[in-house]
Amino acid sequence: MADIPPDIFPDNAARRHQVPVEPPVTETEDGPPRRVGVEIEFAGLDVPTAANLVRDQFGGDVSRKGPHRLIVGETEFGDFVIELDAQAVHKDAAAEEGVDKTLLPEELDSAAREALGKAVTGIVPVEIVTPPMPWSDLDRLVAVADALRRAGAKGTDDSLLYAFGLHLNPELPATDAGTILRHLKAYVILADWLRERVATDLTRRLMPHADPFPRDYVLLLLDPEYAPDMNRLIADYLDHNPTRNRELDMLPLFRHLDEDAVITRLESNLIKARPTFHYRLPDCALGDPSWSPVVEWNRWVRVEQLAADRDRLAQLGAALRDNLRRPAAERWLDELQSWLQG
Repeated sequence: MADIPPDIFPDNAARRHQVPVEPPVTETEDGPPRRVGVEIEFAGLDVPTAANLVRDQFGGDVSRKGPHRLIVGETEFGDFVIELDAQAVHKDAAAEEGVDKTLLPEELDSAAREALGKAVTGIVPVEIVTPPMPWSDLDRLVAVADALRRAGAKGTDDSLLYAFGLHLNPELPATDAGTILRHLKAYVILADWLRERVATDLTRRLMPHADPFPRDYVLLLLDPEYAPDMNRLIADYLDHNPTRNRELDMLPLFRHLDEDAVITRLESNLIKARPTFHYRLPDCALGDPSWSPVVEWNRWVRVEQLAADRDRLAQLGAALRDNLRRPAAERWLDELQSWLQG
C-alpha cells in the first residue's frame, strides 16, 4: 500500500505527535461534544500500581471497590475503573450471573475472591476503563500509555501468551437507523485495511474476542436495496451475529436502543447498554513506544469519514460486494487507495 499523507493518518510524522484527528461530526445529535470511552488491557502491573498512575495523570481520589477493583474518582471526566479483568474475582459478578450468594458466608466469599485474584494475576490482564471523555481530550491518554510503559506494563506484543485489546467506545453522531447502517457499511469496507494497519497479534487472531463479520452479513449490508428500519436492522444483526465477539460489537448500542430485542435473544449479563459503538479490533501495543490509544482513534476516524462520504461509500461498497460474490475472492485493498490518500 502506498504511504498515506501525515495529515491524513498517523503512521509517520503525525503519529509521533499523537494528536486526535477530528471526526466528521464532532457533536452528538443532542448538541454536546461527542465522547469516547477507552478500555486498556495489559499485564506486568497490579491494580493499585495502575490506579496510582491514573491518579498521577488525572488527579482525583483512589477508592477500593473490592480486592481487585479500584476507582479513581472525582476527576474532571468522571470515574476511572482499574480492575483485574476476571468476573469471578469481583463481588458483584455473582449477582450479575444469578448465583445465590448465600451459599458462602460473606467473609469466606471475600477471602476466596481475593485469593483467586492473586492466583490469576499475571495470567489475566489488568484493565483501565476510562469514563467517557471528549474526543478532543484523548491525547491525555498518551501520557497514561507512556507511564504504563515506563512502569513495566506489558502489551499484546510482549508475549505470545498475551491477547490484550484496546477497545474504543465512541458516542454516535446520531442514533437513527440510516446513520448506524452507514457506519456498519463503512466498517466492513475498511475492515481488511484496518486489520492490515492494526496488524492484529497472532494470539488475538486465534481467539474469538474480535472476530470479523460473516460474509453473508457483509453482503446484506452492502446490498444497495437494503434500507432497514431500526427493528429490522437490530433483528438482522442478531440473526447474523449472536455474539459479543465481533471486531465492531453493536450489542451495547442495540441494547441501549431496544433492550428487549437483545435480552430475549442473548445472554445479557455482560452486554452493557450504551449509546456507543464498541470497537474491539486493536491490540494494546504498549511494546511500541510510538503507540497510544490516539493511534487507534485516528484509525477509527477513517470509518467515520467514509460513512460521511455517501458517494464514495456507495462506490466502494459496490466494489467490495462484487468482489465477495466472485467464486474466488481477490484481495481488493488497492480499490481503497485513492480515497484513503485523498
